[in-house]
Amino acid sequence: MLSSVGEPFKPASVREPGSDNPLVSSRGTFIRFRDVKKAFGAKRIYSGLTLDLRRGETITVMGASGSGKSVLLKMLIGLIKPDAGEILFDGQDVAVMNDDQLTDVRRRIAYLFQGAALFDSLSVGENVAYGLREQFWDKMKNEEILARVEQSLGLVGLPGIESMRPSDLSGGMKKRVGLARTLALQPEVILYDEPTTGLDPINTARINHLIIAIQRTLKLTSVVVTHDMGTAFAVSDRLAMIGKGRILLVGTKDDFRNTTNPLVRDFIEGRAPETEDVGSLLSSS
Repeated sequence: MLSSVGEPFKPASVREPGSDNPLVSSRGTFIRFRDVKKAFGAKRIYSGLTLDLRRGETITVMGASGSGKSVLLKMLIGLIKPDAGEILFDGQDVAVMNDDQLTDVRRRIAYLFQGAALFDSLSVGENVAYGLREQFWDKMKNEEILARVEQSLGLVGLPGIESMRPSDLSGGMKKRVGLARTLALQPEVILYDEPTTGLDPINTARINHLIIAIQRTLKLTSVVVTHDMGTAFAVSDRLAMIGKGRILLVGTKDDFRNTTNPLVRDFIEGRAPETEDVGSLLSSS
């Protein structure tokens, strides 16, 4: 999905902001997890997970540690295979794709890593250009890559810092550079893995505002994995919660605010069960 240098990003979908946006709601399913099962040894992660993602929406996936949130993202890009079920991306089953087919899918999906994953030995500009040089070495000229880097850093509010080193950046700036590297690939889908982990409240708000602004500007499909309820309610069109190997609830922010499901309520309100055996938890940690 490369555009010429100087042309704006032109994704196929059209999106208007708002959690109950009819344009988003009426659009067909873009990504589908259908009756997915997965276990690692004796530990069962999914016992029949089904979830539909709509083109052009931002959906946040929540759940307790170990519930399989990051596994969901890694399955979508083919790094982990399900034991059973289908993972459909634009109608094609990722689970049965060969390496060449997976490469084509991965060019349409960008992954924003939890820790930004910048290379300390490279400058900011070289970090942002890295994916372009790896994926499009035979299609893009150097001046086109440099222009894309400049454009991407501008989108995240960090123009003109190409020569800086990651060690010179704050934690919030590193996250934004990681996002710029993701945007440089001009994906159709962005996967955000804990985008605000380790950030103070001000930088968390900045990242939330960026996710919203990028969504409104570029009309992408976004999947956000987070424990941060403030982020979840700030950036999402819909939310989904994983628990007990399946989707416990999927719906709008109002659906989550008004839910009577005790597992979902305890999670979003941060309540541990009063009957929990704290002594056994401490002895097993």
